[in-house]
Amino acid sequence: MNKLVDRFIQYVKIDTQSDSTSYSTPSTEKQLNLANILITELKELNLEAISLDEHGYIMAKLPSNSEKNIPAIGFISHMDTAQDATGRNVNPQIIRNYQGQDIALGKSGAILSPQLYPELLALKYQDLITTDGKTLLGADDKAGIAEIMTAIAYLQEHKEIKHGDIWIGFTPDEEIGRGADLFVREKFAAQWAYTIDGGALGELEFENFNAAAATVICQGNNVHPGMAKNKMTNATRIAAQFILSMPCNQTPEQTEGYEGFYHLTHMEGGVAKTTLHYILRDFERSGLEARKHFIAQQVEKLNTQLKTGKITVEIADNYYNMKEKITPFPHIIDIAKKAMLQASVTPDIKPIRGGTDGARLSFMGLPCPNLFTGGANYHGIHEYVCIQSMEKSVEVIVNIVKLTTKHENR
Repeated sequence: MNKLVDRFIQYVKIDTQSDSTSYSTPSTEKQLNLANILITELKELNLEAISLDEHGYIMAKLPSNSEKNIPAIGFISHMDTAQDATGRNVNPQIIRNYQGQDIALGKSGAILSPQLYPELLALKYQDLITTDGKTLLGADDKAGIAEIMTAIAYLQEHKEIKHGDIWIGFTPDEEIGRGADLFVREKFAAQWAYTIDGGALGELEFENFNAAAATVICQGNNVHPGMAKNKMTNATRIAAQFILSMPCNQTPEQTEGYEGFYHLTHMEGGVAKTTLHYILRDFERSGLEARKHFIAQQVEKLNTQLKTGKITVEIADNYYNMKEKITPFPHIIDIAKKAMLQASVTPDIKPIRGGTDGARLSFMGLPCPNLFTGGANYHGIHEYVCIQSMEKSVEVIVNIVKLTTKHENR
């Protein structure tokens, strides 16, 4: 599996950070640097229907080598990395035979410690790839890309493994919520697919949050502070009142499992106008509607209390829980579970406390649960990936291909 690690190291050294302030697709041209490398590799693997469109979406097909009418399936990962930490000059380090100790991240002074991340102790005696403490790693989702490419290479080397058409998709801009915006479903001729974009070994996810965004606009009146008596309305104070009106026990840091939340992601402005940006999350569609209603109620309530100034809110849905589109096809999950068990991996079925391309794609007619990559602590300098878990991911992908042959189209 040396090629797996080599691929991964090559990919993460390419800066592909997306940009939510950009209106283009891809949001950053540098994502195409990785895209062009992947196109070259797909050609070297002798795949068919290889394409890279003007928006940075890659598709390719490993054609069927069986006379049976086997369902076409797909595997999808995203090329971009998050904005939370820089993706420039990524310098990975490999920790062999990890013993459970604190890991110094290069010479940065940063430490990856099991005291803060106790799940590290489950990886004793395995091999880890970490950052040098100055950047994110990019295992989200370049580990997934490396695993898919390695699995496809394995299938090409082992023609005795019979399979139907296998479609590969690599998308831009997933980290800024646009990964499926311009995905051409008609070109991706798979009946179902799997995003390889999860975390720890064994993760199998087919539920995710229903999601909405709320923009709360606090309007004030700016007057020179020396002349402000009975004239100034400070929008930042209105914003503070609104923030305090929101439930403090329903935030990301106070919730887990199937609990939803309100999350103030960022704010900007000043005395005349201050804008608050919230994301709303709930696993039930009715719960999301209740959260949207609550935040609108809080705006209305605060407006009745204000003598001057005004507050308004704009709410838009982002994506929905893919569970409703996947559960009608239980064989998709059954295949993934069996593929893991055959690889001596215990399936860890849990909800995604977020969203993936798979959520949007499932509502585009491509049921698409999410599988593990072996990475952890995404989006920050403490990100790492376990090499043995990456190898298991490749094995699971190959096993899915083998098991799909038993689901011949009728």
